[in-house]
Amino acid sequence: MPASLQEVKRRIVSTKKTGQITSAMQMVSTAKLSQIQKHSVSYQTYAAKIRSVITHLAQSHLLDTASAGSEAKDGKLNTLGMLKQRPVKKTGIVVITSDRGLVGSYNSNVIKQTMDLIKSNGNSKEDVAIIAIGATGAEFFGKRGYDVIYEYRGVKDVPTFREVRPIVEAIVTMYDNQLYDQLFVCYNHFVNTLTSVFRAEKMLPISAENMGEDDLTAPDEGRNYHIEYETEPSKDAILEVILPQYAESLVYGAILDAKTAEHASSSTAMKSASDNAKDLISSLELQYNRARQSAITTEITEITGAQAALD
Repeated sequence: MPASLQEVKRRIVSTKKTGQITSAMQMVSTAKLSQIQKHSVSYQTYAAKIRSVITHLAQSHLLDTASAGSEAKDGKLNTLGMLKQRPVKKTGIVVITSDRGLVGSYNSNVIKQTMDLIKSNGNSKEDVAIIAIGATGAEFFGKRGYDVIYEYRGVKDVPTFREVRPIVEAIVTMYDNQLYDQLFVCYNHFVNTLTSVFRAEKMLPISAENMGEDDLTAPDEGRNYHIEYETEPSKDAILEVILPQYAESLVYGAILDAKTAEHASSSTAMKSASDNAKDLISSLELQYNRARQSAITTEITEITGAQAALD
């Protein structure tokens, strides 16, 4: 067999193996996507409820009257510190990316949009503190000289609520220690299997301004009245329970949403790779058959010519 035919045949075999790998990876990503979507449905009910509670507390101005200046006691987390308002000298940004590649444009979209957010806020590298959840974001910002003050790698394919608590505690502690004065959470929001949209949500400090108009006004409610709450044992005691749950739900919801978008992007990318492998195999097989037919025709012509010469 001529060298060119052998090379084409090797490429066909190699591409078929690659296609088998990408097809298997697509099936795995699709299974993970299905699993995390089922998990997300049940979680959204809780997230909506805790956000509704915080929204109504903000609407009643209970957040404004809380003792936000209180300090942590006995080594406990100063949850009321999440209400502290101070001049913004440094901005913290939680960037949620994946730990691996082969996820299409998922990581590049988050990183590009986060860089645009930094520029639009007029921040320099010295004005930004990066909290990286995922290896890709940590490596990108670290190599470019940004201050990466916290890294978390190895987020599970279907992250658990318990996994998020140490992250939230670290985030709130750093805010309380004035490592940054406001905090944004940046991630890809899952829309459907083919589409994800970048989101940047302000997490700290928690205030009524953090809530959008849609959050502060339910479909069947107006805003022309003042809501009052009677709290027992005290406002601060209530907020010490509610605020950590809200922070955990926001970060966990963002990680869960981002992971869903990651699995969807991976599934789409692997499907595209598998389809490209099939197209390439078809092209190579056509090329191989044409080259083989040409070689056979040449051999027949040579044999016929030699036979005519003998006659």
